[in-house]
Amino acid sequence: MQICLVLLPLVTMQGGKLQITDTKVGKGAPAQAGDYLTMDYTGTLMNGKKFDSSIGRAPFSFVLGGGEVIKGWDQGIKGMRVGGKRTLIIPSALGYGDVGAGADIPPKSTLKFTVELRKITRVKKQILKAGHGRSVQAGDSVQVHYIGKLTDGKKFDSSYDRGQPMPVTVGRGVIPGFTMGLLGMKEGEKRRVTIPSALGYGERGAGGVIPPNADLVFDLEIVGISR
Repeated sequence: MQICLVLLPLVTMQGGKLQITDTKVGKGAPAQAGDYLTMDYTGTLMNGKKFDSSIGRAPFSFVLGGGEVIKGWDQGIKGMRVGGKRTLIIPSALGYGDVGAGADIPPKSTLKFTVELRKITRVKKQILKAGHGRSVQAGDSVQVHYIGKLTDGKKFDSSYDRGQPMPVTVGRGVIPGFTMGLLGMKEGEKRRVTIPSALGYGERGAGGVIPPNADLVFDLEIVGISR
């Protein structure tokens, strides 16, 4: 069973404490919201029963702060560096809560993870115009105008051409690089985001207008934010 989940320095939360133990400190810049992380992990219940592990298969990748994993992961992995290892204890309120997950994680379970950060991938961001108000977070509903181009300047799509912004629930339904670009934006802000192909459409390309292995450039504008 593949579970998407992890921790920070003893943060008090309703229903328990989020606990962290760094067993190895890595190197380089610390992981922050909007980074694309590649992790190895093993998850167990507090009685030691293993319910999931990436060991022996491909590592797990996700956008930190993008709402793609349980809250204990989004909160707990911040600050890790490449090569770093942590042991994480996640209260049920930041895991699978009163519902649990499948047959392997009972309701109200505290979870233990050992995690290792293998790689951080970032998109290049350039603020073209400052915005105002609170920053975009995972789960927000945003109205976003965009222009998408290849790195040679060829435009492949634009919401401006259609005369209306695109509605997006942050963390859902778009390529990882687009989510990474939206996180932290404010209403009225304009931002240019350069996305490597691995965080875009990869080896497949898209729709006959985006070639395989193409890096992408998006100019983004946040028109509205709601929760």
